Parts: sequence; structure tokens; C-alpha cells
Amino acid sequence: MDKVRIGIIGAGRIGRIHAENMLRRPDAEVAAISDPFADDKLREWAAARGIGRVTRDSGDVMNDPSITAVFICSPTDTHVPLIKQAAAAGKHIFCEKPISMDIEQTKEAIEAAEAAGVKLQVGFNRRFDHNFRRVREVARSGQVGQPHLVKITSRDPEPPSMAYVRSSGGIFMDMTIHDFDMARFLSGSEAVEVHAYGSVLVDPSFAECDDIDTAIVTIKFANGALGVIDNSRQAVYGYDQRVEVFGSGGSATAANDYPNTAEIHTADGVLRDKPLHFFLERYNEAYVLETAQFVASIACGTDVPVSGQDGYQAELMALAAKCSLRLGRPVKLAEACGLAKQTLAKEGIQ
Repeated sequence: MDKVRIGIIGAGRIGRIHAENMLRRPDAEVAAISDPFADDKLREWAAARGIGRVTRDSGDVMNDPSITAVFICSPTDTHVPLIKQAAAAGKHIFCEKPISMDIEQTKEAIEAAEAAGVKLQVGFNRRFDHNFRRVREVARSGQVGQPHLVKITSRDPEPPSMAYVRSSGGIFMDMTIHDFDMARFLSGSEAVEVHAYGSVLVDPSFAECDDIDTAIVTIKFANGALGVIDNSRQAVYGYDQRVEVFGSGGSATAANDYPNTAEIHTADGVLRDKPLHFFLERYNEAYVLETAQFVASIACGTDVPVSGQDGYQAELMALAAKCSLRLGRPVKLAEACGLAKQTLAKEGIQ
């Protein structure tokens, strides 16, 4: 079978991770990498890995007929135009989350991919985590009965820089969006309503950026189940990632991943290592699997495991949460777009 030739657009941390993962695959080849700030260090990095082409112009990747698919790992505000360009060039697309911060633009990007007949996968890597996938399998098998509650804890070990926060789209679009997707993934149902609460408890600078650092979101699902997501930008003990599906016949849970299972028992107490430090360590294997399945979907002509519509629904939940926080009431997903235009636009909020 011919290798799937890949072009990477965006050579930041996540772009390089995807490139490294692709380089280890016998069914894929990284043909080119593009970044507007490409320099000698990037070229040296690429050359050491056998990537023969480095360019500052993404058009060089789009216009290369030998490239089958592109990984869009550039800043979020570039995603939609790049998706449209890739679709027009007939290239399959892997796009990091979110597709965009404007729900209407996200719809346009998805429609462009569908009209061109190319695949569009969104980078919700947590679906590929071995623990979370097992919880989903158990929930879907009926072993825990009818799902009643979905609980997700997602807390970062330390807050990002304020420069990042200002351009992140807010906690719901940047951080909780992974949890919104996981809530749909675990519940097996669409959300119909969300109610968001938020505070600034970690760093006052979040308020200056018109954002929050601590949040609770409650969810009503179409199948009658309820969901709870709790977020914090700073868990002093490490990266806290846990889920539970509770149902009429029992529950399925996934705890944190640790560097080891050793425990130290002394007269002073019981000690163990902190959870794996952050997302690169915690979800390393998940990054490998999500890209492997994207390549396999191209080679085998199957559906991608995380579609553009999955990306759209998570963004819609994030938008509803943002509206809920502003309005101080539950918001139905069916009304989120209209409320965003009416309420958030008045405040000059995108």
C-alpha cells in the first residue's frame, strides 16, 4: 500500500508532536512542514528527521499534488481559511481544536470539506486515551445500565500565560471544550442544555482578560442523563483528569495516570508520586492513536473517528456555556447562537 503523504501546517509544539508520530508510521510520510516563522533551527530539526521540505508558505503544501492530507496545527484564527484551501485542493484534513471561535465559520469549514468530499478530523485526542475509551466501552455495553450521571474533572497543573489567555477564546472554548466532547463521548447522547458557573480564584489577571479560571458546568442530555464538569486552571498536586459514568446498574470510572504505582507507607503517612505532569505526558499515547486512525481512515476509505460535526457540537456547548455565564441562567443549545449574537455582541465580545 502506498504511504499517505502528509503536510504539516504549523511547526509549534503540537505540529512537531504530530510530525514525530507520523514519522514512526510505516503507512505515512511527512513530505513537508510549513510555518510562517520557519528558521534555520526548524530546518535543522526537519532535516534530522528526514523531512525534506520546510517552507514559510502554506500554499506550497496546499499546491503540492503529491500530498494527500494536511495537519492544521496553526493558530485557531487560521483554521477556517486553511480548511477551505485544503478542501479546494482535494486534501484530507486533520485540524486541531477548536475549528474556530465563530460557530458560523465552523459550519462553513465543515460544509467546504463535505462539498469537496474530503475527510475532516478534529483533534479531540482524549477520546483515544486508554482509560477513557474503556469507560465508554463499558457504558455503551450496558454493563452499568441506563446512564444517569456523567462526571468529568479536568484541572491543569498551572495556568497558562496571560498572553495565551487573551487569545484563547476563554476557558470554555480553550479548556472545557475537551470536556464537552468527552461528555458527549461518554454519555452517548447530545447535550440539550448547559448551565455554567465561574469564578476567578487562581489569578486576578484572568478577570483582566475577561475570563475565569475556575468553573462548574452542568449538562442536560437528550437521553435524560445529567452531566457535571469541573475545571480549574491550577491544581497544585498535578494534572487532574478523571471521569465517571454512573448508571442504573453501576458505575465506570477512570482515575489519574501516575508515573508508577509505588506507594510509600511510613509512620508519617502514605505517599505516592503526583499524577503525570501535563497533557503531553498524560495523553502521549492518545496523540499517537488519533493520528494513526486518521491515516487508516484515508488508506481504508472509512469514516474518521472524530468528525467536523463532533467539533461543531463541542463548540456549540462552549458557546452555550459562555452565554450561560453571562446571563446567569441555563441556556439551551438550540438558543445559543441567537443569544450569542444578541447578548455577547452588545458587550463587544466575540
